[in-house]
Amino acid sequence: MTDFPSSCGTLLEALRASNPLIQCITNDVSMNIAANVLLAAGASPAMVSAEEEAAEFARIAAAVTINIGTLWAADVPGMRGAAGAAKETGKPWVLDPVAHYATSFRRRVVGELLELQPTIVRGNASEVMALAGLESRGQGVDSRDSSLAAETAAVDLARRFACVVAVTGEIDLVTDGRRRVWIEGGSTLMPKVTALGCALTCLTGAFAAVAPGRALEATVAAMTLFAVCGEDASHRAEGPGSFPPLFLDALAAIGPKRLESEARIQAE
Repeated sequence: MTDFPSSCGTLLEALRASNPLIQCITNDVSMNIAANVLLAAGASPAMVSAEEEAAEFARIAAAVTINIGTLWAADVPGMRGAAGAAKETGKPWVLDPVAHYATSFRRRVVGELLELQPTIVRGNASEVMALAGLESRGQGVDSRDSSLAAETAAVDLARRFACVVAVTGEIDLVTDGRRRVWIEGGSTLMPKVTALGCALTCLTGAFAAVAPGRALEATVAAMTLFAVCGEDASHRAEGPGSFPPLFLDALAAIGPKRLESEARIQAE
């Protein structure tokens, strides 16, 4: 059985030592906060998405992350190219299927990307449930379901696509279809700040880059770092406006030992 708190600290130390280059094909709303989160944690973000260079850049990057939040038809070839290049070169890549259930266009694109075998799928409970073919209560990008309600769907998806599935909520869930890991922490302010979930997807890619063949441990580390730093920032924040800079400060300040000591992880 993995000692997950210890693994989180070790992977944070590895992340900062290697400063991995992460290709972030993310939505227009999240580019700034996603880049700042990666920089604060110790990774190097690159927002490279154009069809003309996305696949080529993916061969340089240590990991690729793809988020369909503000999806345009012109974005899709770059997404497919980067995911395909990551698959060919054995690089980890993370899919964030934002509101994929909302339109037929989104469903089609997510289906095409799933065929390129993401290493990790990260979404909220409603997104994960809908992706598994279950009825969800999601509305747009907002989840109205709990991670507990999405547990069966997450395990099914992980087994079906041979990937790790991460579900964010009041308590986060990470599964590879066999193991289940629950992570507590965070803040009620986090859902009130746009694109923090998108930034978590990019951070998950950064941890996957420094943990070859250990996608479950990498995902748990990313989500634990978010949970611990979110809780830390919430103690000093006066509201959603003051939360983001305090959260970035917390990400930059935390060390491996403190992350290990404050991690609240339950593994099954």
